[in-house]
Amino acid sequence: MSIIRSCFLADKVAVFADRTSTDSLTLYYQPCYFEVLIMKFWYKSLAFVLLAALMIYPWQNGGGYPVMDGVNKTNIRRLVRLERMDSAKFVRTLPYGARHGLQYVRLNLMDRPIDSNLIDRDAELEADLERLIPNRGRAYSVALMDITEGREPRYAERNATLGYQPGSVGKLAVVTAFMCELENVFVDDVEARWDMMRNKVVRGGEFAVYDHHTIPEYDPETERYSRPRVNQNHEFSLYEWVDHMLSVSNNGAASVVWREAILMRAFGTKYPELTQEEADQYFKDTPRGELRDIGENVVNEPLRHLGIKHEEWRLGTMFTRGASAIVPPKGGSIGTPRGLMKWMVALESGDVVDAASSLEIKRLMYMTDRRIRYAHAPALDSAAVYFKSGSLYGCKPGTSCGKYKGNRMNYMNSLCIVEQPDGTRYLVALETNVLSRNSAYDHQVLATRIDKLVRTSADEAEGENLPENISTGE
Repeated sequence: MSIIRSCFLADKVAVFADRTSTDSLTLYYQPCYFEVLIMKFWYKSLAFVLLAALMIYPWQNGGGYPVMDGVNKTNIRRLVRLERMDSAKFVRTLPYGARHGLQYVRLNLMDRPIDSNLIDRDAELEADLERLIPNRGRAYSVALMDITEGREPRYAERNATLGYQPGSVGKLAVVTAFMCELENVFVDDVEARWDMMRNKVVRGGEFAVYDHHTIPEYDPETERYSRPRVNQNHEFSLYEWVDHMLSVSNNGAASVVWREAILMRAFGTKYPELTQEEADQYFKDTPRGELRDIGENVVNEPLRHLGIKHEEWRLGTMFTRGASAIVPPKGGSIGTPRGLMKWMVALESGDVVDAASSLEIKRLMYMTDRRIRYAHAPALDSAAVYFKSGSLYGCKPGTSCGKYKGNRMNYMNSLCIVEQPDGTRYLVALETNVLSRNSAYDHQVLATRIDKLVRTSADEAEGENLPENISTGE
């Protein structure tokens, strides 16, 4: 009996199943045949329960990026709270696909990189994609690439060169700029980059205000958890500022991260020892025109290096009024599905700065504070999703319109990498400006249809709809 138990503990369920044959048991229990049958039934029942549990829950306490494995790597405090959360509550907090371990996240195109020319468009896939668009409206623009391993990549697009206000999707350009300047500071030492992101703490200051998005704030010692708005006195590590920018799309955090990229450009290898006072003085002493130019160059040059053209994706304005008062806007902001697709392909190919930076950005995109809009589609619950969304809507004077139902402008943008448990892998860039329509719901419906298209057929995908009152995760 003890031998069987020790084998089970050593080799988990697979070996245990092999140890439950009547023959092996009767070697030790020859005199007690009835007991053998009882034990055999008991162990098989236990094995079934364990297998079911493993199928329902990946056995990391949420090890998406970062949580379990990532707490030690990043020291992001909100992840400590998730790590300490009991299993039942954790499962309610995050869907199955958001609970993979750190080692799960990898770059899908490292062995078959695709450059900024993308690949030839697939006419059949493009025709199938067209069938999914509500009323075939021009205000829907999308780029889709199926990169499932074991078959040739397929690419389709629709109005993919049409420019939209990118909103918070532009924060991916900011993290690209940040990683680019970080690599310039530590050219030959990747671990030194992550060490500084863990340990260097900076204050929000005027760049951080004002933003209505709250941030998760957790004290591991007192276990106090709150959701305040960012203020000028908030201090976080660089990792935490980047996480706040991507996980809850905080505008103040985005301006702070952009600011730190500017400082790395200005101070180079002296940046790690730069004090808060020296940083503040730099922005006081540097002419506004010079700050405007360096701010625009820092965030857009890495995109041009990836082959993303000026008219395909650019960022020209900081994300908060406080920041824009210090670093003036230049050139405006625009995004196209084709430009966003080029960025995703570069990321999966390990070309956003370098392979280490690309992987770290993808990890930071993996586990958001919660899934919303496109990523909230039930069809994606079991999938690993790497996601960024952005919106901007407004009402005509004298009228009122609901959230994400703007009748003057109604921009909604989704950039998404989807990895389904069946091995399906695909990239989507969806941008819309459909007036007076719930664009968050629209993106959820299209997420459901596109997933069905890539995994099964256009016939099944075309009829996919969701209840109008379904939550969008906000």
